[in-house]
Amino acid sequence: MSAALVFDLDGTLIDSAPDIRAMANTLLVEEGAEPLREAEARSFVGHGADIFVRRMRAARGLVEADHPRLLRRFLELYEGAVELSEVYPGVVDALSILAAEGYALGVCTNKPIGPARIVLDHFGLTSRFGVILGGDSLPVRKPDPAPLYAAFEALARPAGIFVGDSEVDAETAERAGAPFLLFTEGYRKAPVRDLPHAATFSHWDEVPGLVRSLTLRTA
Repeated sequence: MSAALVFDLDGTLIDSAPDIRAMANTLLVEEGAEPLREAEARSFVGHGADIFVRRMRAARGLVEADHPRLLRRFLELYEGAVELSEVYPGVVDALSILAAEGYALGVCTNKPIGPARIVLDHFGLTSRFGVILGGDSLPVRKPDPAPLYAAFEALARPAGIFVGDSEVDAETAERAGAPFLLFTEGYRKAPVRDLPHAATFSHWDEVPGLVRSLTLRTA
């Protein structure tokens, strides 16, 4: 039986930061606040919508009491935020190769499940995955290992490989005891050397070969 491969979404399969920044700035303009710069928006991604809004609010001095209202508006805007996002080069071919070789594929993201499914549908990727778990699919989210465990279980595999781009993903894999493939071109803040990983890649063309090698080493 081939291994399970579970992927993060934002910063791993897709570059969604431009859309996230655009909708955040729509909200900030509504509040009379200064828009986010690109680097700020990227630095806030990774822990889910609630943390993104908390970081955005703090950065612009918006009052804490308004957080529930701001989060609701953010999530409303999030549902349609797909027009500026892009699939990273090589993703589609890599997924096709891995599926053809019998690997069970899934997604485990801290993005809310509604927007996650919408953007995957937008790019025609939904059917490629046997399970898709969002940041609100379980009571906890990454870096708690429970969502990753749940993804492996849903794919009928006792364990597998996790592919992601960030400190959150690296910690999730480490806590789950899963080998981690680190995409170096995503939203990571820390140096590569500071994140536990089995291997790194900068282009998705590398992924099938890395997965085969890692599967052989861990068999």
